[in-house]
Amino acid sequence: MRSKILMLVAAFFILSCFLSLKIHVAYGNARSIDHQIKRLEEDVWKKAQDLSLSAYEEPTLNLPDPIANLTYDQWRDIRFKPEQSLWRGSDSMFELRFYHLGFLYKTPVKINLVTSEGIEEFPFDVSLFDYGKNALSPENLNNLGFAGFRIHYPLNRDDYYDELISFLGASYFRALGKGQRYGLSARGLAVDTALPKGEEFPFFKEFWIVKPPKKSRNITVFALLDSPSLTGAYKFYIQPGEKTAVDVKASIFRRKDVEKLGIAPMTSMFYYGENSISLPDDYRPEVHDSDGLLIAYENGDWEWRPLRNLPRLDVTSLPANNVAGFGLLQRDIDFDHYQDLEARYDLRPSLWIAPRGSWGKGRVELIEIPTNWETTDNIVAFWVPEELPPLGEPVDISYRMSWHLPLGSPHGLGYVVATRTGKGSGDNTRLFVVDFIGKAVEEIPADTGLTAVVKVSDGGELVEKVLTKNEVTGGWRLAIQVKAKTVGAIEQLQPDKRPKIEIQAFLKRGDNLPDLLTEKWSYLWQL
Repeated sequence: MRSKILMLVAAFFILSCFLSLKIHVAYGNARSIDHQIKRLEEDVWKKAQDLSLSAYEEPTLNLPDPIANLTYDQWRDIRFKPEQSLWRGSDSMFELRFYHLGFLYKTPVKINLVTSEGIEEFPFDVSLFDYGKNALSPENLNNLGFAGFRIHYPLNRDDYYDELISFLGASYFRALGKGQRYGLSARGLAVDTALPKGEEFPFFKEFWIVKPPKKSRNITVFALLDSPSLTGAYKFYIQPGEKTAVDVKASIFRRKDVEKLGIAPMTSMFYYGENSISLPDDYRPEVHDSDGLLIAYENGDWEWRPLRNLPRLDVTSLPANNVAGFGLLQRDIDFDHYQDLEARYDLRPSLWIAPRGSWGKGRVELIEIPTNWETTDNIVAFWVPEELPPLGEPVDISYRMSWHLPLGSPHGLGYVVATRTGKGSGDNTRLFVVDFIGKAVEEIPADTGLTAVVKVSDGGELVEKVLTKNEVTGGWRLAIQVKAKTVGAIEQLQPDKRPKIEIQAFLKRGDNLPDLLTEKWSYLWQL
């Protein structure tokens, strides 16, 4: 009898262990995943630091010719099979899908999966992909590797896994919130952008994707950055929603000094908009992913700068010590202003960067590059520190990204909703019409005395300003005429030598009252 009881106890113990093991393998609990994340963060940071102490090695490219020579359309015809999505059918709120190498994406990245059981590299397999009409021999593609990956999540419907965030090419990535379409992109880092010697493009060479605990609505990704000048360790904590938030923590380890380090860089497209002087022969009124740069300064001031597509490269540096935030926004989200049923520029997200901690002295830099088509990203913005730690010490950065649709005032003040421009009333004169809306200005009746403060830099003069209540929007419209001063013979022959005129304007209640009613509108005009 006793032996039977012992056998039953032993059997129960073995069964309990088996069930416990089975559950543990199927899905890790939050405590074990948190432990893995903490240990992994230490490992990735050490890996980046150790890598910076060795000479840079150019990635080895051994792509078969049929893959290396794929055109864009051919590469797009290679599609990941949705039914092969990693974590599909499990208790996870997320699915993983992968990008095939080819076209511009010729550098394979190593992708590791992190669970409570440990870390394991996810191997490439041709069976994951549908090669479409491409005449390729899958048996020759073994061990090819991946170009990148994307994470899916039920953003808009519980029964459909939308794309949430995508990592593809160099250090580029982009994310979506609810009801959005892909537009601008972010990067891990920008190095020597818009300098005569040429830009260096760091790239993510290895990723660690952490499988979240059961039913968790957040996911963590680690990445290892590499380039000739530096390495970096990155942690992305991704929180999907109406405004998808991505908390970024990173340390940069330099192999050598760099001239310009761009922190939290973002890349967008501005082809033409309501402020454009020359418009293409196109049925669409506007074409852009973003229409302005917004900056929140340490002293509480806010500045809005409409984007431009200029005939020449333009780099604008805006001093922003301990910057409170900055971002490229798509403020205009009215479909009627775009009329593009395919691109849906009215649904492109805005991206706001909110620093964690004090970033110190530095500047926000806006780079506007000429473009003659909408497929070319021509807008870059990032923050540049005034000084870097001594070589050998890391550059530590931390910030939150918000991918969102900009509904309403971001600061409680009146804000610029439109900037239009046209020929002024005299020679070398330009008219700027700026519309301010928002509760702060809309509640003020037309018979109230408001003051428009307008400043014009050297090289130009204010000819006229007219402030009017806008009965259509409920806000206020400011019309400014600025005249460029006469230039010499050299400037007449060389437009790039003509002075750049900085124009700024904001509204307040009266001449003697210090309180601002609106953000500051800024525009750089060159005759």
